[in-house]
Amino acid sequence: MRSIAIVNQKGGCGKTTTTVNLAGALVAEGQRVLVVDMDPQAHSCLALGVEPDELDENLYEVLSDPVAGSNLEDVCVPIRDGLALAPSSVILSALEQKLASERQQARTERLAIALESVAADYDYALIDCPPNVGLLTFNALRAAREVIVPVETSFFAIDGVQKLLETIGLLSERLQHQLDVRILPTLYDGRTRYARQTLSDIRELFSELCFDTVIRQTVKLREAARRGVPVVFYAASSNAAADYQALALEVDASGAPAVVPLIPEEIAPETREVELHFRNTDAGDVRIAGDFNGWVPDKGVRSIIESKGATRVWTKVLKLAPGTYEYRYIVDGEWRADPDNPTKVVGSTGSAHSILVVR
Repeated sequence: MRSIAIVNQKGGCGKTTTTVNLAGALVAEGQRVLVVDMDPQAHSCLALGVEPDELDENLYEVLSDPVAGSNLEDVCVPIRDGLALAPSSVILSALEQKLASERQQARTERLAIALESVAADYDYALIDCPPNVGLLTFNALRAAREVIVPVETSFFAIDGVQKLLETIGLLSERLQHQLDVRILPTLYDGRTRYARQTLSDIRELFSELCFDTVIRQTVKLREAARRGVPVVFYAASSNAAADYQALALEVDASGAPAVVPLIPEEIAPETREVELHFRNTDAGDVRIAGDFNGWVPDKGVRSIIESKGATRVWTKVLKLAPGTYEYRYIVDGEWRADPDNPTKVVGSTGSAHSILVVR
């Protein structure tokens, strides 16, 4: 089971939204996912249609007394096939005081031990952390091997994340626990030049730590949370669903083992370089994704950017074997079909996919 903590000490950056909707997108891809709500505000519970005050037990009973308390399996709430919730409650905020007399290592390993007991039942555990760096977040980081830091596309958010990364580094060193940290741009409005420039700054600053996927700001995410369901099950053809499906594919691909060729290289289909061109006067960032790279933006793609007068031209160089491929561009975080290619089909999400034929 892959355990991923979604962390940021800043509220309103999309932690809970990312936890719940990434979980939904992973489930839609056939994965088994446990959402672990470590925030006493219990927003993940509410976003999955669970009223925390109506539950008899929650994570507090599991973490406060691992010997005489409840088992994690006993408090988990089934949401739908492949998706379950380890619920929170306001009482979870009392856990630090409850464990004050215990040594630090014992206090910070409570969640890790609890998750080990259900590791065989799930492919992923997504841990929604509170907006602070205290005992609950320490437990989440100790239980996780990976961290996703949602970052809204604003200047002040960037400054806060730099400090958070330093804190995570210090915690990792103190806990002697290595963490793979990735940055996820969220709340992105590509209509504004400010957001486009900020996204460019985030990519430049965090470089390879930054996900290719960008989560756009859309009312569908708030509507889905109000309905108590992940957006992929509420509005499957929406931009929000497409963004989290792209994130799910990127997360899943990042943890996949190295692929061993099924046939010897010398008899593998011969590949050739194919160039696709995208022209635009306003775009700041253009990527390409398709079934040739697992729908991970720009994976395995060489990019050339040129200016021709007021127009910028992005050339995407692909190495492809003969065949037919579906693809889309991601322009400043927005997925769209190739405007210069009239050959299109309707993809699984209801959006138009461009068709590339390599002979």
